[in-house]
This record gives sequence, structure tokens and C-alpha cells, in this order.
Amino acid sequence: MTDTVAEVAALQEALAGEHAAVWVYGVLGGQSSRSKTPSLFREVDAAYGAHRGRRDLLERTIRDLGADPVASEVAYELPNRVGNPRQVEAAALLTEQRCAAIYADVVARTTGNRRRIATGALTETAVRQLGLRGSPEIFPGAGELADR
Repeated sequence: MTDTVAEVAALQEALAGEHAAVWVYGVLGGQSSRSKTPSLFREVDAAYGAHRGRRDLLERTIRDLGADPVASEVAYELPNRVGNPRQVEAAALLTEQRCAAIYADVVARTTGNRRRIATGALTETAVRQLGLRGSPEIFPGAGELADR
């Protein structure tokens, strides 16, 4: 496998993850309230926008590499129930943890500017985890190196 083919495969996996994250955050937005849980609403809204931006960037990057971006699924499974604010927060945290794992893999499988972009995405998702009551990690997204 050439470097470009491996990088495109990694970017496609990240794009699939972003499609899922955008869908999940769309659902979470409908389950959060600007007036009753303003902090959670802001976290969910900001994450939705960030993941949409990452999704769009990945689609452009993959096209620029001469490949067709992977399409979104019709629907995705939520990581857990989302009937109350704690469950919404937990679903958002799990989504960010999954994205961190994907981006850690992309960092390992890319080079140059694509690696810098993946590193930025990994950093952003790790920071979002903290806003969702996640624990700081020495190596976010790398479960085998977790410090827990």
C-alpha cells in the first residue's frame, strides 16, 4: 500500500467517524435545552459545529487526493440513552472519546499537513471531553496508553 493510499484510508475512517458524530450531535441538540441546561446546550452546539467543519474539511481533503469521500449512513446508533441531561452529556463524551481514538489512528497513519490537521482534531476532541466531565489523558485516543 502506498503512503497516499494508506492516508486516504485513514482519512476515510475519520470521515466516517465525523459523519456519525454529526448525526449523534444533531440528536443531542434536540435533547438539550438552551434555557434549562445552558452549559450543556453550548457544549453540544459547539461540538456539532466543530464536527461539521471537520467533516467538510475531510471531504475536501479526500477529494483533493483523488478519491471519493465515504458517504454518510442513513442513521447511526446512539452510544447510550439520551432521556436526561446526564445521559446527553454521557453520549457526547462517548462520541468525543470515539473521535479521539479515530484521530489518534489518523495521526499515526498520515504525514505532513494531514498529520497536523489530525493532531489539531485530536487536541480539540480531547479538550471537548474535559468540558463534558471527561478525564484528562496523557495520550488521548490511545487506549492502550491510558493512564487510568
